[in-house]
Amino acid sequence: MNTVLVVDDEPSVRKVASAYLGREGFQVRTAADGLDGLRQAEAGGLALVVLDVMLPKMNGLDVCKRLRASSDVPVILLTARGEEFDRVLGLELGADDYVVKPFSPRELVARVKAILRRTSGEAAPLTMVYEDLRVDPVTRTVSVAGQPLELSALEFDLLYELAKAPGRVFTRNELIGRVWGENFPGVDRVVDVHMVSLRRHLGESGQLPHFIHSVRGVGYRFGHA
Repeated sequence: MNTVLVVDDEPSVRKVASAYLGREGFQVRTAADGLDGLRQAEAGGLALVVLDVMLPKMNGLDVCKRLRASSDVPVILLTARGEEFDRVLGLELGADDYVVKPFSPRELVARVKAILRRTSGEAAPLTMVYEDLRVDPVTRTVSVAGQPLELSALEFDLLYELAKAPGRVFTRNELIGRVWGENFPGVDRVVDVHMVSLRRHLGESGQLPHFIHSVRGVGYRFGHA
């Protein structure tokens, strides 16, 4: 099964989540209220449910509680920033994880994949360590010399794609396809803009690269000079 149900009363959230999950090969169903979400979830055939806490007709916590009485389908709660009580209660009711709104669609996809790997017994991708740089693809965190870096979702994805293949030269168009998607309407200059920011976070520059190296006229590679 690769069908994910997204239950949220905000059309924009349903649209964005569906687009990003669909890009990763998931079939996506949606519901705009708790009762419809519970009905679809109880019908079965789902790999996972993404469930907003604040829903009309039946809130997400009640949906989660009702669902847990009849199903062990994994549940990710969407909760507004600061609703710590709801997050804790949601986990106690049987939710597998939560994502705080406003969220990065890439973070949501990563959480979905991580939970499905765990529930299917599939091995999680390994944390990558290069000298004092640590890249964890499951938690989507990066640190240098033990100090966490505050990367955007795009910056993390760029670093991860490069770090997975040290020494390989990626063209800008390859990186766009892997990070932004094949149908991205922008130009390859967007890669350079985000790479400048990523290098700044890593404490390096184009003149003094350490992890990320420019390859003139081609693109970028990860690794030593």
